[in-house]
Amino acid sequence: MRTMTIDGAERVSHIFVGESLERLPAYLPEERVIIISDENVLRHHGRMFPSREVIRIGQGENVKTLETVAEIFDRLTALEADRSVFLLGIGGGIVCDITGFVASTYLRGVRFAYCPTTLLSQVDASVGGKTGVNFRGYKNMVGVFNQPEFVLCDPGLLSSLPERELACGFAEVVKHAAIADKDYFDFLEREHRRAFTLEPQVMEQVVYDSVAIKAAVVSRDEKEKGERRKLNFGHTFGHAVEKNTGLAHGEAVSVGMMLAARISVNMGMLSKADVRRLERLLMVFGLPVSVDLQDAGIMDAISRDKKRIGDLIHFVLLEALGRAVVMPMPISKLCSYLSETPFA
Repeated sequence: MRTMTIDGAERVSHIFVGESLERLPAYLPEERVIIISDENVLRHHGRMFPSREVIRIGQGENVKTLETVAEIFDRLTALEADRSVFLLGIGGGIVCDITGFVASTYLRGVRFAYCPTTLLSQVDASVGGKTGVNFRGYKNMVGVFNQPEFVLCDPGLLSSLPERELACGFAEVVKHAAIADKDYFDFLEREHRRAFTLEPQVMEQVVYDSVAIKAAVVSRDEKEKGERRKLNFGHTFGHAVEKNTGLAHGEAVSVGMMLAARISVNMGMLSKADVRRLERLLMVFGLPVSVDLQDAGIMDAISRDKKRIGDLIHFVLLEALGRAVVMPMPISKLCSYLSETPFA
């Protein structure tokens, strides 16, 4: 097992990579613990859950709403949960986001932690302190920054994932390497087969390296005022693509990364050779690199992006593999680049 920390404004968040879900009780407080999870996770891993009360929620992006939050508030109230309660999210990114948001707002804030069960949540959603839900179809429009007390990442849980969901997690893995660590990108190119078959030693390294990149960035910029914006590489287009297609989050981010990379080439910042390497790596993980889509709905979604400030959006581009830059860009200019860089 490897450990690291994120130094948040309110607390230090401890991250344990390689620890087993069966060891989770050793990390829980003596106070009352209530678990939030979904039926799929309970079916696959419920036998390993600590013996605590469980609040079940539905699955998919359609449950990541204020209505679900209200339902959990109702359950907590019915259970007479007071400010001493500790909420534990066991599940994927949706479970973690909802748990963190509920914990941050119920009774003005209670303690919480995560045990992420998908690759996407282990390398991204559970780490960094972003919590929130979607609003009227727009991603993560309502939320707060708040660090969990701990995150326990058990790579052994990933064996139950369908191939498509595993691929979505690798989109965020590739993103971390592309924006911050060329050596890590090289490692993924060499070891992609062993990673995709979930070889334990390789996967523990993948999860650790991705979490280490994100933890270091978040420790320096918790509230996304500067450097943390780099973690949005591929997400400006990705969220818009996700909203307007049937693509899953990681698949849409993969398309978004390729668009951002091609715009980087058009701006004279990135070599075509590096774009081809990025494209090949995404494809070997089974991810799409283009989509047949009209851009009208895309630009509407981008104009409502929560990262927009006035008519500017902080857009993430690549100068090279392993080196990203954030550039404030007028939405109209981004639209013009988009017309020059087709989705398909």
